[in-house]
Amino acid sequence: MPSVDHTLEMQAEPGAVLAAFFDAEALARWWRVERAVTVPRLLGVYAVEWRPTPFADDVFGPLGGVLYGTVIDYRPDREFLIAEVHWLPPAAEPVGPMALHVSCVRPPGASTTRVRVLQTGGDDSPRWARYYEIMGSGWTGSLAALKDYVERDRR
Repeated sequence: MPSVDHTLEMQAEPGAVLAAFFDAEALARWWRVERAVTVPRLLGVYAVEWRPTPFADDVFGPLGGVLYGTVIDYRPDREFLIAEVHWLPPAAEPVGPMALHVSCVRPPGASTTRVRVLQTGGDDSPRWARYYEIMGSGWTGSLAALKDYVERDRR
């Protein structure tokens, strides 16, 4: 199954990292989200929207749009799982369903938290391959921005 799997160490408490995924102001700062409705609880909604990009991808057209799903597991200071995730690009057909799992682990005595983002779903079609190619580089940049936010901006 196609996927994106990224891990990054951050000098922040796990709870602070997870909170940054559910706070609209934080999402605007590190993920450049324009609007967000996120509810960190079982069956909570998770919906974020980005402005369309000024450039167009060959497969999806402008990037941006809306990503939404349902929180099916939320464990404060540890992890969350969003299921039935779909991306609605501004000018192309929806992509989904997918799952998005974010976990934060800080081993006893460690000074950093290991943040892992795992996004799965789809098939081996060229469209899904392109989606995960875009998301692979997208999550690299987004996790770096999250790291900056929780380590510097948030303080």
